[in-house]
Amino acid sequence: MDSSMWSTEDEAIITTNTEATECKRCAVELGYWKDEYICYFAKRGERKAPEINRGYYARVRAMEMFIHQFLERCGTKCQIINLGCGFDTLYWRLKDTTQAVSNFIELDFPAVTSKKCHIIKRNKQLLEKICKEDGEVAFRAGELHADGYHLVGCDLRCPGEVRRQLAAAGAGALPTLLLAECVLVYLRPAAADALLRELAAAFAQLALLVYEQCNLADRFGDVMRRQLGARGVPAPGAHAAPPAAQAARLLALGFDAARAWDMEAVWRALPDDDRARAERLEPLDERELLQQLHRHYALTLATRGALLADMDLLC
Repeated sequence: MDSSMWSTEDEAIITTNTEATECKRCAVELGYWKDEYICYFAKRGERKAPEINRGYYARVRAMEMFIHQFLERCGTKCQIINLGCGFDTLYWRLKDTTQAVSNFIELDFPAVTSKKCHIIKRNKQLLEKICKEDGEVAFRAGELHADGYHLVGCDLRCPGEVRRQLAAAGAGALPTLLLAECVLVYLRPAAADALLRELAAAFAQLALLVYEQCNLADRFGDVMRRQLGARGVPAPGAHAAPPAAQAARLLALGFDAARAWDMEAVWRALPDDDRARAERLEPLDERELLQQLHRHYALTLATRGALLADMDLLC
């Protein structure tokens, strides 16, 4: 996708990656979770509000718990595909554990993958995790290809392009985990549906984990929409619906099972020790504001295939 084809909305969506990465770095530096790699992708910025830090912690911790469950179920012979990956560091964090996967593919706008390639290339700590013994890493046109890791620029609004890029990155018939964090909600509904329908049909054993806005029809949601619009970001589309509607949508697109929870339910389901530790890190003056934020974001899990049929995010 040539940069001359990007719209002002595309550019605004790209900036949300930078903002999210800076928020994650702030939370990491305050001790919410460990991430030795986030510092390479974001500058140290101003301290974020406690409810923002705690919200990011709930998101990251819940997704980590499910990813661990997926890998426990599938072993190393599986693949992860990160849609709209941004500057996510999951690949490197998994490499520091015993939870390696056969193939890890990241997709995003070429502008994002080019910057991520540049950061990886100039930082030995990132690059050496990708290189296996005597392995090769190929950088070309804002992409990175190595044995078991691929970082590819593409337009998620074009399912045919996504399919071609996944094939070029070696996506095979392995059990597959798709991750989509604040990505699908910024696509036009028809484009998001086309992408999900294509992916649901492509993999026989598939789990999809989606994190995005929900319940935006109320006054708090209207404020969120206006704030995004003021930054040039397209307001989340019709899919920013209540969690039950988000799950129903995925069933209609070809998944066998789907469940969704707002982040308030996810927060309450985290282990007591995790919540207690997070709550000790910063005082929270307005607990109601955190609850409001949690009620306007959701995690949705959809599966296809017998191997993953009984997986549950909050088990």
